[in-house]
Amino acid sequence: MRVADFRTGLRSWLDAHDLSAEGDSLDAQVAQLARVRRALWDAGWMRYGWPAEVGGLGGPEVLRAVLGEEVAARDLAEPGIWSMVEVLVPTLIDYAPPALAAELVPRLLGGAEQWCQGFSEPGSGSDLASLSTRAVREGDGWVVSGQKVWTSLAQYAARCVLLARTGGPGHAGISAFFVDMDSPGITVRPLRTMHGVDEFAEVFLDDVRVPAERLLGAEGDGWRLAMDLLPHERSTCFWHRIAHLHTRLDRLLAVGCEPDTDALGAVWLDLHTARARSAATQRRLADGGRLGPETSVDKILLATAEQRLYDTARDLLPGVIELGESPWRTEYLYSRAATIYGGTAEIQRNIVARRLLDLGKE
Repeated sequence: MRVADFRTGLRSWLDAHDLSAEGDSLDAQVAQLARVRRALWDAGWMRYGWPAEVGGLGGPEVLRAVLGEEVAARDLAEPGIWSMVEVLVPTLIDYAPPALAAELVPRLLGGAEQWCQGFSEPGSGSDLASLSTRAVREGDGWVVSGQKVWTSLAQYAARCVLLARTGGPGHAGISAFFVDMDSPGITVRPLRTMHGVDEFAEVFLDDVRVPAERLLGAEGDGWRLAMDLLPHERSTCFWHRIAHLHTRLDRLLAVGCEPDTDALGAVWLDLHTARARSAATQRRLADGGRLGPETSVDKILLATAEQRLYDTARDLLPGVIELGESPWRTEYLYSRAATIYGGTAEIQRNIVARRLLDLGKE
């Protein structure tokens, strides 16, 4: 299907079906996410861009970017949790046994389940190579013990793509597993962030048994899996986020605040720059190119644009963020994390300096 035809048909279908969000709480957002995915899956839109082996209807991957863009532009689902399929489903397709992917991927895409990603640990956030959660081979499976943190929506998740150490130190000793979150020995404790939402959680694993067939790829493939996941996070997910931020700029322009054309122009320029960069990344991925350290530039541009947008909202809407409980306040506080999640701004700039500009390690 041509992209233009897909977008036109999708817009017509969305215009004819009321999928408006009902409530702002995290429980409501997760329920809305499932509702929207289920409706789009049943109508076929959620299946485009995915292979037939997991229930998809084929077509170019960019169709998924268009779908997420339309969902974000209409505020039908929070873009961060919507986009989690873009990092988790490709991982299952590439690394899980085909029968397992065929069985479970439609459950995520169709809204029956939510999944999470167990990578970060206390003391091993952006430095995944130092993670200490350990998986030990025992009988016909593995026994996993350790702790994960900043695990998005773990309290709602049925499955988790989990990294654990199966060998010695460094990259080569890391393996990946697909773990059922209702397994005995798993404890989830939500974390309240400063924007007042329990989006993240700690996950404790105490002698959790994982069947051998839930190893993703081969033993020691965990680092490769994590690196393969990155292109999906830095391409389609960012495209969705930028579409969402454009709606916030439109909302800021519509509230009748005292205009500051220089400040608003700077926000638009940042968002447009991030969008242009993201579009180029999408094209490279669609053409079969592999993405590497250059996507750190995408992350820097997105974080800069997001924080400038909400800083400008704070300046043009005096007291709304500091004194009220409006969505502007919640989103402003969340934007403070834009330079932390997905790799801190300092680490991204170090990657650009060392690996793109060859400036050395100091």
